[in-house]
Amino acid sequence: MKFDYDLFVIGGGSGGVRAARIAAGEYGARVGLAEESRMGGTCVIRGCVPKKLMIFASQAGAAATESRGYGWQSAGEGSFDWTSFHGKLERELDRLEGAYSSGLSNAGVEVHMQRARLHDAHTVELADGQRLTAKHILIAVGGRPQRPDIPGKELGLISDDLFTLDRLPGRVLVVGGGFIACEFATILQGLGSATVLAYRGDAVLRGFDDEMRRHVTEQLRTVGIDVRLNTNPARLDREGAAVRVGFEDGSSEVFDAVMFATGRAPYTKGLGLEEAGVRLGRKGEIVVDEWSQSSVPSIYAVGDVTDRVNLTPVAIREGHSFADTVFGARPRKVDHRLVASAVYTRPHELATIGVTEEEAAAIGPADIYVASFRPMRSLFAGSDARAVMKLIVDAETDRVLGCHIFGPEAGEMIQMVAVPMGMGATKADFDAAIAVHPTLAEELVTMRKPSRRVGVEKTDKPAASA
Repeated sequence: MKFDYDLFVIGGGSGGVRAARIAAGEYGARVGLAEESRMGGTCVIRGCVPKKLMIFASQAGAAATESRGYGWQSAGEGSFDWTSFHGKLERELDRLEGAYSSGLSNAGVEVHMQRARLHDAHTVELADGQRLTAKHILIAVGGRPQRPDIPGKELGLISDDLFTLDRLPGRVLVVGGGFIACEFATILQGLGSATVLAYRGDAVLRGFDDEMRRHVTEQLRTVGIDVRLNTNPARLDREGAAVRVGFEDGSSEVFDAVMFATGRAPYTKGLGLEEAGVRLGRKGEIVVDEWSQSSVPSIYAVGDVTDRVNLTPVAIREGHSFADTVFGARPRKVDHRLVASAVYTRPHELATIGVTEEEAAAIGPADIYVASFRPMRSLFAGSDARAVMKLIVDAETDRVLGCHIFGPEAGEMIQMVAVPMGMGATKADFDAAIAVHPTLAEELVTMRKPSRRVGVEKTDKPAASA
């Protein structure tokens, strides 16, 4: 059978674009791609990139305050101009979208700026009714924010909406306790909105290391966010231009805006997947094997739509590996077991890779090395903020199983830690590295004595000093 394309990609985000560009540009495949919104997907248009720029903006005022601790008496005067910043942000996103589009064009990919859905195992149907055939189809449509199922939920914003606001709300409620909620609460508070964070749990960032969760929770309060744990909204009602929120405990308050950061779900509804025989999971995710192949042999999926590790660099690696495997005769899998990540709160970020202390305790024995200190830069300026670094080490093999950093530029540090950990480095390997002084990162190679051992009975002998 003669197909219109060797590959058709549904979704113009990071994973889909990488797969299309490599398949066409490096391996000469005939590739088509459909995108219903803007090229670049969640990360470029309404996620990682604009969020990080907004984090920078939200930190500028605090940096000005810190500078006064270094003698700059007139620094930081004035106020934040949302309109000016937002216009510049839009221009930057336009530039990045253009770069994505140019990359596809230069690789010879034919782009269709409209929604596409599956018609069958080898056919996609575009919104205009056109049907196109392909030997292989790749689904890379990502995920979308979800609103909780409560009365008045439509009155709440989702994270995508922050990047399109005409003005910042005076008082805002952020609902959720994951990394998106923490980052967006940080941004809004830093830009001048009085921010309340409501989370149903007892500490933010469920699934992260418990010790680090406590530090992030406390920092949110320190920067002025009103953190309300074990709290959940029950309904939203319009009250003039504002929103009245009724909470599960029976109380209610009025906010200028409510933003839901209560999770994301694969964007698979209406794609024709089930009709084509593609198996979906409980959350609507496309179930794939280690090669990103679905239950239908001609249909593959990468990125958040598979709900494996929902991070942009993972989607990019999955898309590239798919193209190498299917079109480059270079079979390549993605190892999802050891992936670094960061939560961009301020002034300290949380970055992590590998197992948490709680996970280590379940598989132990493991030695826990912890360093807690006040960083030189902020200490001199008068801050009491503490940085914390933790290494989790297999007590039997000496292999470093986990690393957690809470401090300035933690995301930058964890990237470097990911290299030796991916190579199976031991604590002795870390100890052998000579420190760069004075830096924050030197603490990672100067911790000699474990703070505690987990995963063993109390009657066992205590951990020996390194």
